[in-house]
Amino acid sequence: MDKHYLTPLFAPQSIVVLAGDPETPDAQTPYAQALHGLLKAQRFTGTLTFVNTKMMGTLSDLAQVKADLVVIALPQEEQLAALELVGRIRCDAALILSSGVDAEHARALRESAHDNHIHLLGPNSLGIQRPHLQLNAGVMGPLAKEGPLALVSQSGALTASILDWAASNGVGFSSVISLGPHTSLGLPEALDFLASDGRTQSIVVYMEGIQDARKFMSALRSAAIAKPVVVLKSGRKAAGSAAALTHSAAIVGSDDVFDAVLRRAGAVRVHSFTELFSAAKCLAARYRPVSKRLAIIANGGGPGVLAADWVNEIHLELGRLSPEVAAQLAPQLPPLAALSDLVDVSEFAQPEHFRLAIEAALNDAQVGGVLVIFSPRIGIDSTAVAEAVAEAKRRAAKPLLTCWMGDTTVGAAREVLHKAQIPTFRTPEAAVGAFGNIANFTQNQQLLQQTPPPLSNLAKPDIAGARLVIESVLAERRNVLTEMESKTLLAAFHIPVTRTLLARNAHEAMMIATQQGFPVALKIDSPDITHKSDVGGVALNLHNGEAVRNAFNDIMQRVKRIKPEARINGITVQNMARSRRGREICIGLVSDDPFGPVITFGAGGTMIELIDDRAMELPPLNQFLARRLMERSRVFETLGEWRGATPVKIEALEQVLLRISEMVCALPQLREMDINPLIVDETGAVAVDARMVVAQQGQSLSMGKYGHLAILPYPAKYEQIWPLRDGGEYLVRPIRPDDAHMLQQLVKGLSPQSRYFRFVSQLAELPPSMLAKFTLIDYDREMALVAVKQERTVDEEGEVQVTERLLGVSRYVTNPDRTTCEFALVVADDMAGQGLGARLMLSIMEVARDKGLEHIEGLVLTNNPNMLKLMRRLDFEIRSFPEDPEFRLVVHKL
Repeated sequence: MDKHYLTPLFAPQSIVVLAGDPETPDAQTPYAQALHGLLKAQRFTGTLTFVNTKMMGTLSDLAQVKADLVVIALPQEEQLAALELVGRIRCDAALILSSGVDAEHARALRESAHDNHIHLLGPNSLGIQRPHLQLNAGVMGPLAKEGPLALVSQSGALTASILDWAASNGVGFSSVISLGPHTSLGLPEALDFLASDGRTQSIVVYMEGIQDARKFMSALRSAAIAKPVVVLKSGRKAAGSAAALTHSAAIVGSDDVFDAVLRRAGAVRVHSFTELFSAAKCLAARYRPVSKRLAIIANGGGPGVLAADWVNEIHLELGRLSPEVAAQLAPQLPPLAALSDLVDVSEFAQPEHFRLAIEAALNDAQVGGVLVIFSPRIGIDSTAVAEAVAEAKRRAAKPLLTCWMGDTTVGAAREVLHKAQIPTFRTPEAAVGAFGNIANFTQNQQLLQQTPPPLSNLAKPDIAGARLVIESVLAERRNVLTEMESKTLLAAFHIPVTRTLLARNAHEAMMIATQQGFPVALKIDSPDITHKSDVGGVALNLHNGEAVRNAFNDIMQRVKRIKPEARINGITVQNMARSRRGREICIGLVSDDPFGPVITFGAGGTMIELIDDRAMELPPLNQFLARRLMERSRVFETLGEWRGATPVKIEALEQVLLRISEMVCALPQLREMDINPLIVDETGAVAVDARMVVAQQGQSLSMGKYGHLAILPYPAKYEQIWPLRDGGEYLVRPIRPDDAHMLQQLVKGLSPQSRYFRFVSQLAELPPSMLAKFTLIDYDREMALVAVKQERTVDEEGEVQVTERLLGVSRYVTNPDRTTCEFALVVADDMAGQGLGARLMLSIMEVARDKGLEHIEGLVLTNNPNMLKLMRRLDFEIRSFPEDPEFRLVVHKL
C-alpha cells in the first residue's frame, strides 16, 4: 500500500504493446509505426512484448499474459475491444495513443476502464517518457535526457517542441506525460503521482483547460507542498461576461482569477516555455529569498541599470548594501567601484573582487538574493570570474543568479556555472525575472499554508436572516438585490453600512432627510438599474429639505426618461459620509467558471473601470490573507499617511474582508457583489453603497456545504474535547500547518519501536518534506486529527507558562476509487492505556463516514500486538496481506 496507485502506469516492470502487425507497416496507424521505432531505440529496463494484431479476434491469445501496462496504438474502432481485453488479463494500467477522439468515444473508453478497474491514460495522449527506465512509450520524439524535472503537458504539439528545445539546452526529465482533450486520467492524477515520485525535484506544467476545479486545486496544492510547481497556461483572454451586473464582474477576467488560484496553491506562473524551465531550475535549487530585494553586482553600469529597471518593472526591490557592509567592502574593490545603488565593481574588477562583493551581499541582512552580471572586458578572464562565483556559491544560503553577457568569449564560463548548478542567463531581464519567480514562489508558499475556517472569531453573523433575504429575492424571480437588500445582507454580517431608508415620494424623502440630519444623498432604487450614476440616479450633499424635494423629483424625471422600462421602488435617503479625507475602496465578489467565488479589493469611486485596480483572493480568508490581498492593490499605498491625511484603520478593512469571506462561505447563492464605495478613515470603515447578484445554488449542493468553493475551509466542526482517564482533558481537532513543531516533538519522543511500528523505518525525526506533507494537508482528499493537551509549567521567574503538547495523530488518505481510505495512527508512548488511540480512531472514522467513504483500511505489522488488539476492539476485520507477510490488512466498513 506504500506504492502509488499509478505505479503500474508510470513505472511498469512489464509492458505489452498492441500496435498492429509490425511486419506490415501499412496496416498500422501512424502512431503505431512511430511507437515501434521509438520503443526499440533504447533498452527498456523491464519486459517489453509486442503483439501482432491483424484483427481483434487474435487478441484472445493474450489471456495468459501478465503485464503492468498495455500500450494501445490501434485504430479508433478497435480501441474499446482492446481495452476490454486489458480488463480480462487483469492489467492495472493502459495507455491509448491517439488524437482526434471525440467526447462520446472517450466517454465509452472511460466507462470501460472504470468497469474493468483500469487506470487509463488517454485517449488523445501522445504517451509518456520515463528516462531512468529507458522507457519511451509514446510518439513525442526521441527519449529525453534524464534529469530532475517532470513535464506534464496538455498539448501534444507543444510537448514535442519543448522536448526538442530541452535536448539542445541540456534540460533533463524524470517524467514526460502527454495529456489531451477528454483523457481519462488527467492533470490532477499526473500531479498526484509526481508529487510522490522520488526522482522528481520540480514539476513543470503546460495547461490549456480545467475540467474539475476542486480536484485540480486539491492535486495542485498537494503537489506544491512537496516540491516546486511551475505552470505555463495558454488562453490569457478575459472572460468577463457582457451580462456582468457589477463593476467587479465587468473588470475581472478568467486569467486574473487563474493567477489568484496559482498564488493560493503555492505554485508559480510563467509566460514562455524558456521561462518555464529557468524557473523550475532555480526553484529546484531549494534556496529561498528572505525578501524581494535583489542586489545587483556588475562590472559595468549599463547592464546593471537594465537589470535595475526590470526590478522596478516586475515590482521587486533593489537590494542595497547597508552602510556598514558598504564601508567594509569599499576598500577591497578597485578605486572606480560604486556601491550606492548597484554594486558596480568597475570594469577593472578581477575574480577576487567579484567574490568579495558576492559574499558581502549574501551576508547582508537587507539583501534577499544576488544577481552577478559580467560583461566581457579585455584582460579579464571570464572563466576565472565564473570560478570565483562558483566558490562563493558554496557558502550561499540565498539565491545566487548570473548573467554572462556576450557569446563567443564566455562559453567556457557558462559551462563552469552550469557545473556549479548556478542559474545563468544571457540577458539581465531574464535573470531578474527568474529571481522574481523565486520570490513569488516563496510568497505563494506562505499563502498555501493558510487554512482559514469558514467563520472568523468575530461576532456571530445572522446567517439565517441573510438567507431569508436571498430566498425572498429568488422567490420573486429576481437576481439583482436592491441597495437596501444588499445593505441588509452586509448588516447581517456586521459590516457597517450607512443608514438607508426608502422614500416613495418627495415629501417622504424630505421628512426622512430632516430626521436623519443633513447633508444627505439620494439614490434611485431599482432592480433594473445596475449603475445609478449612469442614468442620473444619484444626488449628493443635499443640505436642506427643499433641496431634497427638488432632487427627488429631478431624479425621477431623468430616470424615467432614460430608462422608461425600469421598475422603480423609490429613492433611498442616507447620510453623507462625513470623513473629509476618507479613502474610497471597492470590495467585490465575482464567480469564476470553474473556480467559483473570488473576492476582489481595489480603488473605488465612479472611475472604477478606468482605474482598474483589482487584487483578488480565493475564499476563505484569514487575517494574513486579507492583509496580503490589500497589499497587492495599488490603492494600498494611499492607506497610510498620505498627502496630509492620517493613516486609515487597516484593522477595519481586514474585518470587512473577513466578513465578506464569511458571506461567501455561508451563502453559496451569492454570484456578484460590489461594495462601492466603502469609505475608510482613521476611525473605521462604512459601506456607502452596495449591489449584489444572486442565483440558485445549483448542483454544488451535492458536493457538500462548501461545494461552491475551490478550497475547503478549515473543518472546525470536527473539534471535540475529551476527558483523560487520569484527569484533565484534551482537544481533538484537525491538524494545522503550525502543528509541525509539535508533530516533530511527538515523533522524536517516541521509542525506536513505536517509530518503526508507525513509519516502518528507523528515522529519528521527520524530514522537512514529510513534515510539510503531514501538516499541510488538503481537507478535500485527506484528514488528520490531532489530540492536543495544554500543559502549565513555572519558569525560573515564577511565571506560569501555558504550552500545548501533541499527544497523538490519526489520519486517512482517500484512495483513488473515492469510496475507501487508508488510515494511520500514532500515540505518544506515555499515553498508552488512556483510551487515546481508540478515541482518535473513532473520530477519524466518523470524519470518513461524514465524507461519504464506505471502507477504511490500513496495514499493521504482524509483530505489533497492541495495534492489532485495538483493531479487534474496534471491530476491524484482520486479513492476511499476500504482498508482504510481515503485515496484516485491517478493514472496517463505515
